[in-house]
Amino acid sequence: MRAHNFCAGPAALPIAVLERAQAELLDWQSAGASVMELSHRSPEFMGVIERAEAALRRLLGISDDYAVLFLQGGASQQFSAVPLNLAQHDQTADYVVTGQWSKKAVAEASRLMTVNVAASSADTQFSTVPAQQDWQITGGEFLHYCPNETIGGLEFSWVPEIGVPLVADMSSTLLSRPIDVSQFGVIYAGAQKNIGPAGLTLVIVRRDLLGRARSDCPSTLNWTEQASNGSMYNTPPTFAIYLAGLVFEWLEGLGGLPAIEKINRHKAAMLYQLIDDNPLYANPVEVPSRSLMNVPFTLADESLDKTFLSEAQQQGLLNLKGHRSVGGMRASIYNAISEASVVALCEFMRDFAQRKG
Repeated sequence: MRAHNFCAGPAALPIAVLERAQAELLDWQSAGASVMELSHRSPEFMGVIERAEAALRRLLGISDDYAVLFLQGGASQQFSAVPLNLAQHDQTADYVVTGQWSKKAVAEASRLMTVNVAASSADTQFSTVPAQQDWQITGGEFLHYCPNETIGGLEFSWVPEIGVPLVADMSSTLLSRPIDVSQFGVIYAGAQKNIGPAGLTLVIVRRDLLGRARSDCPSTLNWTEQASNGSMYNTPPTFAIYLAGLVFEWLEGLGGLPAIEKINRHKAAMLYQLIDDNPLYANPVEVPSRSLMNVPFTLADESLDKTFLSEAQQQGLLNLKGHRSVGGMRASIYNAISEASVVALCEFMRDFAQRKG
């Protein structure tokens, strides 16, 4: 019996996708080999990546004005790739800091260019989103932000409107709900949330931003090189791309992103309501900025944390421990987490509160 896996990443994958991959693992479409054993330049695998890209474009409404790249290295590698592709050494970019991941993005970019922190919510312990009218923007080469901070559970409910290319780390946002890709210059995301297994990174880049990479940008990090080679400048993560394609097809079968958003909002509402209604639990994030995907919470009595986690695991509720930098608990309720899993978590939390609260 599968457990209820609330891991922030690598996260749960849809059961239907896992079952299909299992059925096709040894002999993919009568090829006589597994899909992960095929040459990445073979006609068979070229069909896999082309179908995956086409499905992603349909889901997100991505126009031909954008290149879609299937890369390696995780979203963290893009912390360096972004400045290498969009700015020179002596140029400046604006960054908004709303949590641990945007802090890491600033640290990496600062090695490569001048970074202006246009806004930060550190003074509120990353529980609020800074109002845009208070941002100190230089109007540099681009503005970078993280729409959903996985660790702190802080999410923008709006898209910044600026006059420079908007770059977004959407690792915990992409495919959870519809977005208007045309509002962004660059979107990147690690796959291990709502896209597929760890090892794959998606980059969606407006084509007019290609060709701006500095001369010392490594070829594997150069978006122009990767786009001109169909994401195959080097061997891509073939099995991860195959699985991502299956996830895209699964989402289309559900009715696309509007359908999964409705499911996700219902799951989140159930869990936040329980937290707000019970004095044993608390969520630190301002209500308008609560994450749809990552729900952190604390117990009124910290001495109960270990007991809570131990009993939860015994009930098949896995990976609820909060990130080491913030403590407490966190339930990541990505697309593959069913409503039944959230109901099971809520029932356990109610019972625990009655016994321990």
